[in-house]
Amino acid sequence: MPTRATDTIIPIDGVSHETYDWMPRAPEMHSRAEVLRQTGPYDAIVTAPILDWDPQISSSVSADVEDATRELVAFDRHARSRLGTDNPALGPMTAILLRTESASSSQIEQLTTSAKQLALAEIDEGDKANAVTVIGNVRAMEAALRLSDDISEDSILAMHKALMLHQRGFEQDAGRYRSEQVWIGPGEAGPRLAEFVAPHHDRIPGAIADLVGFVKRQDISVLVQVAVAHAQFETIHPFPDGNGRTGRALAQSILRNKGLVASTAVPISAGLLVDTDRYFAALTTFRSGDAGPIVSEFASASRIAAATGTRLVDDLVAQLEDSRQKMNGLRSDAAAWKVLPVLVGQPAMNTKYLMSTLGLGEMTALRALDALADRGVLTESTGKSRNRVWQHRGIFDVLDGYAETIRRMSAR
Repeated sequence: MPTRATDTIIPIDGVSHETYDWMPRAPEMHSRAEVLRQTGPYDAIVTAPILDWDPQISSSVSADVEDATRELVAFDRHARSRLGTDNPALGPMTAILLRTESASSSQIEQLTTSAKQLALAEIDEGDKANAVTVIGNVRAMEAALRLSDDISEDSILAMHKALMLHQRGFEQDAGRYRSEQVWIGPGEAGPRLAEFVAPHHDRIPGAIADLVGFVKRQDISVLVQVAVAHAQFETIHPFPDGNGRTGRALAQSILRNKGLVASTAVPISAGLLVDTDRYFAALTTFRSGDAGPIVSEFASASRIAAATGTRLVDDLVAQLEDSRQKMNGLRSDAAAWKVLPVLVGQPAMNTKYLMSTLGLGEMTALRALDALADRGVLTESTGKSRNRVWQHRGIFDVLDGYAETIRRMSAR
């Protein structure tokens, strides 16, 4: 196997280890042999501080990062130009990109759901458990953008809280650091044989404070900063669950905080999803003292995000324009016109949703949905007389096509 070129290596202090003693908490739940294997000393990671890290980056890697950065900026500008900054569909477009990013981030953790099930979960319809869990990731991403003006320990905890309040069995852990040792890999009874043993929980507050200080620096290329901050966060592993999804929400928060993107969410997780093995390997290499692979992964993911995201925006705008054409002749003050831009971000809806988001009365909301159905913009999908749901099949087709594109890229 060829070795990596030295000009792609970005030196960073690797993790060290410290030794603790372990005794299985519930030995009666395991075999005697497993209890024996998992009793005794184990090594936990100690993260190296990154606050004062001095990046030594080759010209080739810098050029790669700069190219990816330009493409992200161009994507953000394109999304705004296609709609116009005052267009009421710009907010919903950000919402659908955010939901797309959340779905991809969740899929990295083997949590899969369809665009339709996710949209139904947003209006309290449907019964897919994964969709409800992924909605938590959407809330975490929303918190990441909302709190991006000041990335802090509190904002990170808020992202995690928004995520885990929607994950059954973890509500009590939402927004709280873990209070026990965690690990990844074999060994249910203990960490002695695990592939990754996170830092001892007592080290979490100090490590997060160092990470926040690093994020506040203004002298590092943004994509390098995003990649390294994300890798460091995953190494700290501060929560009992949801670390990957929170860490990718943090990446979105940094991109917005640094002004790299302003109007939209960037579907970077879709780019990482293309080759998850390489992504996880890059995190491992980071811990051994080389930030090069994780920086390259984020640069590659950014280019994929910009290219696929641009097509997604264009296809969604085309659906919006087609729907607008179908509504020609409809009274200009009809409530259906207010509903139209909202469909970009929420292609499945009911009267309750319109009442809460647009402040419409129940009968006005119903008339608007019926008018859109009469014009062929929406399809009533339940056939019920009560609890009716309408959906925009064209937008769902676009979102399903986007997901299929990412699947094909990952299968190569």
